Amino acid sequence: MSDASRRDFLKTSSTAALTAGLLGSLSSRAFAAVDDTIKVGLVGCGGRGTGAAAQTLSAPGKVKLVAVADAFKDQIPRTLEQVSKSVEGDETASVDVPEERQFSGFDAYKDVLALDDIDLVIFATPPGFRPIHFAAAVEAGKHIFMEKPVAVDGPGVRQVLEAAQKAKEKNLKVGVGLQRRHLSTYNDVISRIHDGAIGDVIALRVYWNGGGVWEPRKTREEVATEMEYQMRNWYYYNWLCGDHITEQHIHNLDIGCWIKNAYPVSAQGMGGREVRKDKRYGEIFDHHAVEYTFEDGSKMFSQCRHIRNCWNSVTEHAHGTKGYSDLVDSRRIRMADYDGSNEYIANKLQGEDPYQTEHNDLHAAIRADAAYSEAEYGAHSTLVSILGRMCTYSGKEITWEQALNSEKSIMPEEFAWDAMPPTTPNENGEYPVPVPGVTKVL
Repeated sequence: MSDASRRDFLKTSSTAALTAGLLGSLSSRAFAAVDDTIKVGLVGCGGRGTGAAAQTLSAPGKVKLVAVADAFKDQIPRTLEQVSKSVEGDETASVDVPEERQFSGFDAYKDVLALDDIDLVIFATPPGFRPIHFAAAVEAGKHIFMEKPVAVDGPGVRQVLEAAQKAKEKNLKVGVGLQRRHLSTYNDVISRIHDGAIGDVIALRVYWNGGGVWEPRKTREEVATEMEYQMRNWYYYNWLCGDHITEQHIHNLDIGCWIKNAYPVSAQGMGGREVRKDKRYGEIFDHHAVEYTFEDGSKMFSQCRHIRNCWNSVTEHAHGTKGYSDLVDSRRIRMADYDGSNEYIANKLQGEDPYQTEHNDLHAAIRADAAYSEAEYGAHSTLVSILGRMCTYSGKEITWEQALNSEKSIMPEEFAWDAMPPTTPNENGEYPVPVPGVTKVL
C-alpha cells in the first residue's frame, strides 16, 4: 500500500479495531498501574474457544489465562493442553489454571465471572447461550470477546443490544468474532466503495456454499439425556446454533451490509433439506436462498448450502452504478468499472492474520482505554441471518422490525441435564423439520 492509500485506509476504516490497534504503544502506561498483565477467563472449550484463547494469549503485552469453563468437564483438559503448547517459549503469555479454576456445567460461566481479578472473558460456547453470557459479563464489569453469531432469535438480539449499551456506559470493551472486519483488504476496498468508487451499490451477492461442517459427534447410546445429546451435537439444533445461515453465513451477510452501510428492511426466501435428511442431522436445513431488500430498493441475494459435490463459493460481490467489486479472495480483492477501466487491487499485508488481529486490537483498546464496541454490528448482522432463517422456514416475507421485535423465543425454559430442549424427537429419533407454508416463526 502506498503512503497515501494507507492514510486513507486508516482514516476511513469503519472498524474501531484499527483505531485501537494504533494505540497499542500506549499499553504499558494506560493499563494497570502495578501489574499490566491482562488476565483472561475462557468460557467454551471447543475448537473455536481453544483457538481464541491461544490468539488472545498471543496479543502484544503480558497476558495470562487464569480460568476456564465448559458445560462438559471432559472438554477442559484438551483445551488447556493445546493452549499451553501454543505459548511455549513466549515470555509474555502464560497459562495458570489450577483445578479450582476449572469449572463445568451450565452455570460454569458464573464461576468465571465471579473471579475479581479477571479482566477479559472470552465466550465461545454454542451461540444460543451468547445473550445470557454477554449480559452477565457486562453486569460483572468484564471486557468481552464473544464469537459470532451473538444470538439465535429476536429476543436474544434485543438482550445483546441492551447489554451493549450498558457496556458502553461502563466503559467496557467488546469484540465480536467477525474477523473479516479486521482485514486490510476488506477495509481498503469497502472504504473506497463508500467513497463512491463503483457508484451507488444497487445489488449484492453473498455466498457460503460448501460441503458442510463436522458430522454429529455422539450417538444416543453414548449420552445420558436428550439435553446432553443435543448439546454434544449442537450444530444441528436451532436453539443452539441458529442453523448454518446464522452460525456460518453471517460472515458474508455482515460483509454485504457493511458494503451497503445499511441493514435490510425485509426479506423473503426458500430453503429445505434435500440431501442431509437423516435423523442424526437434527432439525436444520441443508440449503437457504434469501433475497434481502434495503430501504432504497436495492437487493442482497444470499445463498448458503451444506451439500457436497456441488458448486462451492464463500465470497461476496458488490454491483454499483459505475462498476463492481468481487471480494473472492481476501488476500487480493479487485474492483473496476464495468468496461475494465479504473481497476484497483488491494493486496493483503504480509503476515496478516485477521483472527489474531481482532484480539490484538481488543487488547490494545483495553490497555489504552480507547472506546471499542463491536457488539452493535455483531447483533445487527446476527439479526440479518435470523431474518433470513425465519423467511426460509416459513416461506413468508418478513420485515426487519418483525424479526427484531418478535417475542418468539426458541430457547429452553430451563438449563439442566434432565430438562427438555425446545424440540424433541419422536419414537424413531426423528425431529420436526420446518415446513415452508406451515411453520410459524412469528
